[in-house]
Formats: sequence, structure tokens, C-alpha cells
Amino acid sequence: MEKDVEIGIFGGTGIYDSGLLEEPQEVTVDTPFGKPSDSITVGIFKGRKIAFLPRHGKNHSIPPHMINYRANIWAFKELGISRIIAPSAVGSLKETIEPGHFALPSQFLDFTKSRIGSFSKEGRVIHISVADPFCPELQESIKQVVNEQGDEIHKDCTYVCIEGPRFSTKAESRFFRTMNADIIGMTLVPECQLAREAQMCYASISTVTDYDVWAEKPVTAKEVLETLGKNVERTKKILSDLISKIPKTKGCICAKALEEAEF
Repeated sequence: MEKDVEIGIFGGTGIYDSGLLEEPQEVTVDTPFGKPSDSITVGIFKGRKIAFLPRHGKNHSIPPHMINYRANIWAFKELGISRIIAPSAVGSLKETIEPGHFALPSQFLDFTKSRIGSFSKEGRVIHISVADPFCPELQESIKQVVNEQGDEIHKDCTYVCIEGPRFSTKAESRFFRTMNADIIGMTLVPECQLAREAQMCYASISTVTDYDVWAEKPVTAKEVLETLGKNVERTKKILSDLISKIPKTKGCICAKALEEAEF
């Protein structure tokens, strides 16, 4: 298998097909951790080789707590990918972060329960640093693109990642607000930390679909999908312009993440 793909995109809820790629080809990748969420579409966009993988599967058949995050990241690594862009759907924990806006996480709080968050196995111990979990270079490119397009993006957000697939209780939602968190979702962890362990650049673009249940407005899957449907084309436009903005040479240190992490 050729390892010549440059950028990987994980499609989140509502984005199952990037619709951006020329000469698309479906590829399957075997990993030591089982099957990825689906086949991977590889193609060309503006002269750059891109791969697209819907993290929930093309038919949204995989709930967030059952996504094989290790297989997904491993498969991208096997294709040669060094940078990952990860759109996702989130709820808002603050009045000012409105449904329809975009958010850029810079920190996370992990409230998942059953997920495997490392490639470590017996005989190899890795203590990866995620003090700053996301690639600063990718984040800067995202900020530039969204600002140029005139969309609303909330920067430096703290993302609460819950286990799912259920939404929060009112008590949980109010608790997360006391922690000064900004947005809440179900897929960021362990996806971002596995990317760091694999020494890959990673950044998330979050679409705000609703106010979480703290606002006394119970969240429904129907509401989430309606807001996402309105934002799909905006998200694709961001991805389209972002690919052109990403520098071809790296100025970050994501590829050196393991240098001081292993015993």
C-alpha cells in the first residue's frame, strides 16, 4: 500500500461524504486493532492527496462509544497521513455559543468511561503529553479560513467529552457549566489523544447544534440533525478552503510527541 496521502478528514455526524475529491477511490485498511469505521475514500483536491473516513460509518450505524478509534487513527497512519481535520457536532454550555456557530476546541475534559485511549500494550509504556492537545498550526489555519468566510467561530473552547450515546442529565449539564466548559460532545476523546500518540497533527472543527439540557430545552437527535443539515455546506466550504491554507511544510512539533513519552 502506498503511503502518500497527506491529509485525513474524519466526517462527523451529518457529514458522510466530503464531496470534495477528484478521482475518488475506496480503499480498505487492515489494522492490528480491527476494522475502521468504514472504507476510506482517497482522492485529489487542489493537487493534494486527501482521505475521508466517516467516523460513524456511511449510514451512521456506529454509536460514539463503539467507534474503533484506534483502528481509525492507525488506518490513517498507514496511508501516510500526517495531518487530521476532524469535524464534529457539539452542544453548547454557554448562552453566547449559539446553535449554528462553529467552535474551536483547545482543551478537553474527559468523562468517557469504557474507551481504550492508547496504543500502549504490555511491554511498552507511553505517557503522552496532551497539555495542549491540538496542533497549533492547523488551528491557526482554521481560524483564518473561518474569519475570511465571515462565519462565527468561538476560539479556545474547552470540550467536555461524554461517553454517550445518551445525552446528559440536567444535573450533569449544570455540573459541566460550573467547570467553565464551553461545548459538549461524544467523539473527541480518545480520537485526539491517539492522533498525538501516533505523532500526527490533529484539530477539530465543532458545529454547535443545540444548547445542552441546562437551558431547560431537552436535546433531541432530530434537532441536532436539522441544525447540521443547515450547516453541512458551510462546513464543506471551510474544509475546501482549509486544505489550501494548510502549509505544505510543518512548523509544529506534533511529529516529535514520543520523544519524551516512552520509558
